[in-house]
Amino acid sequence: MHRLFISFIGLLLCTLPLLGQAQEQHDQSLTITAVGDIMMGTTYPESLLPPLDGKGIFDAVKGSFQGADILFSNLEGPLLDEGESTKCTKPGKTCYAFKTPVRYGAYLKDAGFSALNIANNHASDFGREGIESTISTLAAAEIQPVGGKAIANYTIKGKRIAVVGFFYFEGPYAYPMQNRTEAARIVRSLKESNDLVVVSFHGGAEGSSAQHVTGMNEEFLGEGRGNVAAFAHAVIDAGADLVLGHGPHVLRALEVYQGKLIAYSLGNFLAYERFNLEGPNGVSVVLKVNVDAATGDFQDGVLVPVKLGTQGIPVPDSSGKAITLIRKLTKQDIKNPGLIISDDGAVRLKSGKARPVQPSSSATVSTVTGTKFECH
Repeated sequence: MHRLFISFIGLLLCTLPLLGQAQEQHDQSLTITAVGDIMMGTTYPESLLPPLDGKGIFDAVKGSFQGADILFSNLEGPLLDEGESTKCTKPGKTCYAFKTPVRYGAYLKDAGFSALNIANNHASDFGREGIESTISTLAAAEIQPVGGKAIANYTIKGKRIAVVGFFYFEGPYAYPMQNRTEAARIVRSLKESNDLVVVSFHGGAEGSSAQHVTGMNEEFLGEGRGNVAAFAHAVIDAGADLVLGHGPHVLRALEVYQGKLIAYSLGNFLAYERFNLEGPNGVSVVLKVNVDAATGDFQDGVLVPVKLGTQGIPVPDSSGKAITLIRKLTKQDIKNPGLIISDDGAVRLKSGKARPVQPSSSATVSTVTGTKFECH
């Protein structure tokens, strides 16, 4: 019994340094988890709401949100019960307007979202009333809106973090994406008062034909949607530490630029009924990113593959289609992506090693009452 106790103490002494290393590594990292566009159902122009009035709508995938210091997405359309839209009034023109009931804010809170982008082309579907209702609903759910003057602010592990949103049109709740000089000025200003700056943008063409990062100005339905690569590089040069893209409704490439990660589009994530979900439009992902808390540099991450199942509700995808697709697009579109995407979805720097850090190969010798233990 005495020998067994001594062996246990030796094992504990071998393990404690590794636990310390793991804790130190955790303290030095921030985990930001992001998903694509969310539209939980609409009551306009007709009532199209999910089964059970949306209860449990995120249940199949919210396990992959665990461990996030910030959980982020793009909210398509206002949270609003009443009101009228003047958006879709031109006969013969393709137009979509959404209005999700205010009570659905509880589902976003239950899923764990801490910040939601409202700098997009559906936030103002019901005008100022819709935007104000959305902001107040998110505030009641303890979720910070992101877009223009609505900047999410956090203090996590002693670090001040700002999350700011840009769009291809400028407005009170959307900073200008196409004016890269102004975008850079905004980011530089935020960096002066924050340790880390996360940039969200809504830009780029839409649909299955818009999967590629072209490096050029993009258009959709006659609207200029910006040069997403030039924008992302410009804000990183100005001090941004992570760039998260939405807008195309399909997944796009990843890139590490100046040590910072860019996700050019996270596609659709929850799109009840009203979205086209054929082919790549129905392939989705949960992106979990670990950044250095001191420098904001990308450390590593993981892609959790998801598909939009029945009526656009997200479910895990065992086929891993999203991983294959993002890896293919990254290889095709990014000249020097600076990262490796493994079959299991692990994302790491090309010159780096996957985490968690494993014990050193060199032996450490601990001594307990004259007995030596080899710790490898």
